[in-house]
Amino acid sequence: MKTALSVVSGGCACCVTRRRFLAGCAACAAATTMIRPSPRESHGAESTRLRIRLIFALHGPVQEGPDWPNKGFDFRPVMARIEQTLKNGCPDTDFLPAMANGPEAAAKIVEEDKANPPDGYIVYQMNCWNRVVQTIADTGKPVLYVDFQFGGSGGFLVYTASFLRQNKPNVAFVASSNMDDHVAAARCFQIVKQGGSTADFVAAVTKLRRDKTPAAGDLTSLPDALNPLSPEDTLKAIKEAKILAVGGGWPGISDAIQKELGVPVISVPFEELNKAWETVDKDEAREIADRWQNTAALIEGVSRETLEQSAAMYLAEKAVLQAHGANAITINCLGGFYGGHIHAYPCLGFHELNNSGLIGACECDLRSTITMVVMTAMTKGRPGFISDPVIDTAKRQIIYAHCVASNKVFGPNGPANPFQILTHSEDRQGASVRSLMPEGYITTTVELAPERKQILFHQAKSVGNSLDDRACRTKLCGEPVGDIEKLFTQWDAWGWHRVTVYGNLKEAVFGLADKLGWSVIEEA
Repeated sequence: MKTALSVVSGGCACCVTRRRFLAGCAACAAATTMIRPSPRESHGAESTRLRIRLIFALHGPVQEGPDWPNKGFDFRPVMARIEQTLKNGCPDTDFLPAMANGPEAAAKIVEEDKANPPDGYIVYQMNCWNRVVQTIADTGKPVLYVDFQFGGSGGFLVYTASFLRQNKPNVAFVASSNMDDHVAAARCFQIVKQGGSTADFVAAVTKLRRDKTPAAGDLTSLPDALNPLSPEDTLKAIKEAKILAVGGGWPGISDAIQKELGVPVISVPFEELNKAWETVDKDEAREIADRWQNTAALIEGVSRETLEQSAAMYLAEKAVLQAHGANAITINCLGGFYGGHIHAYPCLGFHELNNSGLIGACECDLRSTITMVVMTAMTKGRPGFISDPVIDTAKRQIIYAHCVASNKVFGPNGPANPFQILTHSEDRQGASVRSLMPEGYITTTVELAPERKQILFHQAKSVGNSLDDRACRTKLCGEPVGDIEKLFTQWDAWGWHRVTVYGNLKEAVFGLADKLGWSVIEEA
């Protein structure tokens, strides 16, 4: 899960103060501190060498709070490896490393660089929402913007989409798990050094990225006997739905959900959920914990006590749903847990609800919640998987990542796939789910925006599950159907979340849009 769904709703849960950040910089090794060129590097024969400022956008050298990739993550060896790899691959370039945790720190670097301007900048987005690259881009110098995947991917996607929408002429980007692609892009700064334009540099990086992205593989999928409801029946089915928003909700969307789709949204305080959690049947909670212990393929880092608390939260979610006659619940989980309003993560409870045909949605994201309500109705019970995606051009994949997922992707009566119970990834607390979803099937990914009368849409073939320890626990890997380059364009307008459902639902989604009088944006 993420603390931020978009630039507007985002914000670092663990941003360090400037004093602590600079203290951390001073304590770091050479690879993570600002290095100014020596006089020999600035004058004489050495002046023919490229000088590239290498900036790492992050909270601090060791992560102090919950965020991607995870609390306690030590960036220092990672930054050192990145710098050394770039040096080895670009022997004619001097890389000048620095760190920045936001616009103020970025502006200070830019000001110091005026005395001896670099030929360009590389900005690595190491944590999600540190707004550093914007300040660097405004210098007009050629900028290479790079995603540290499963670390800075949310900000990278949102900020990159914004640059593309603005036609920012000096920013090129790389979203690849292969460091060779980073090195190849860094070499493109030579174009400017040799008299080419910044536009030539951006064009060269763009061509490299496209050329190094593998061609589409075999997108033939396994048989999937899905017979979705008609648009008319889908709309009829959701008229019976009701959403509970616990501890928050996006302003302006609730009214649009009811007006456009006829689904009421009821605001529920944390206190009501917490009281239900405190008063559930403890024997029943223990029985559910027993079942999880017997069915999970792996339980790691999660105590029996935490399992029972999570089971009690599941029972509390069911009780609150029943009390309000609702079938969907979305909870401001991070705000509730970190604020002490709730005392167990709702992840395992959402897992159980989604397995049974009900709706459990993360972070009080009402847009994704109504999307899950609609898609579950349309598919007669298939769960939506709400995620924070990552794009990897090296593998031509989009990776859907979150700490909540069903393990019955074909619906309550379908087969179950293996799942594991691990801590919530960002803070290594509580209990969450890694669902190892089946490969070889076409999936449909959507977001509904009732307030704009739009549906965002793309499809992918499931090709595996990433077990990378960084970021959220469940990571379903998909090969996009269509143009992966186009997938970089919509994140600033829609935020980071997407909802993925197993099945080829293109005809059904477009039919629903036609029935509603909405438009569909195909993001791939």
